[in-house]
Amino acid sequence: MERTGAIPIGLQLAAELRQLRELAGVSGRDLAQRIGVSQSTVSRIESGRVLPSLPLVTAWRKKVGASAETQDRLASLTEAAHTEANPWRVALRERGHLQDDVQEQETLARTVRVFQPSVVPGLLQTAEYARRVFSLFQVPYADADLAAAVAGRLRRQLALYESDRQFDFLITEAALRWRPGQPRLLLAQLNQIASIGTLENVSIGLIPQDVEALTCTSHGFVIYDDDDGAIVSVDTIHANLAVRAPEDVDLYLERWSLLRRMAVFDDEANRFLARVASDVRAMADG
Repeated sequence: MERTGAIPIGLQLAAELRQLRELAGVSGRDLAQRIGVSQSTVSRIESGRVLPSLPLVTAWRKKVGASAETQDRLASLTEAAHTEANPWRVALRERGHLQDDVQEQETLARTVRVFQPSVVPGLLQTAEYARRVFSLFQVPYADADLAAAVAGRLRRQLALYESDRQFDFLITEAALRWRPGQPRLLLAQLNQIASIGTLENVSIGLIPQDVEALTCTSHGFVIYDDDDGAIVSVDTIHANLAVRAPEDVDLYLERWSLLRRMAVFDDEANRFLARVASDVRAMADG
């Protein structure tokens, strides 16, 4: 099930649950007591900030006296919302770029964990590196939108300097060596990684190519953790996937743990980054 128009499935589900409660004349406080959750949880569900499980949706439907026929529609929405595909062509139809949407998701999270196998993560990119990345996007950007996307990505990076939030990165050697321009562009990017890695609330793990593999992952992903649990964002060629089902989120958490065991950190990571930079510098001089 894809999105209807520009409204995410999770928000469709939230709107329907709120409408069912209101039509039944049940207050949020009363419903919370009936289904065994807090009033604030009901509020967050109805605002779309929390995605309820299917058993909770079923209890909601029963406690507001909605028909059994309503259950099939709610079940379909809930199942689709837990792993929602948002095609790029749809997301960009009415907007020039999506950096503000990503920033909103990042703002809600207290911990952000990023794995990238093929490109330096956006939160660590220099302006020119980001511009080159956006220029390769399969949905072409207009010149003005490209500039706005780069500016939006740089604005997102301000969050790295909020000391009460944690940012963890795992980056493969292949991503470090991927070069969307001249060697000097990549050298500047490697320096940026080293600089941001000095922040106390930022952890950067590097995964060497010759390390013994404990797992394999063909795509990058981001895990956003907040007080309401974790959400995983997966970028594919055609769409972004928002993964919310707890059992699926657990798969990504397990994969993150294995990838982290393959990475080097701190002084060892700095030495490794310096070796990569030396290779790139030799390329530039050659």
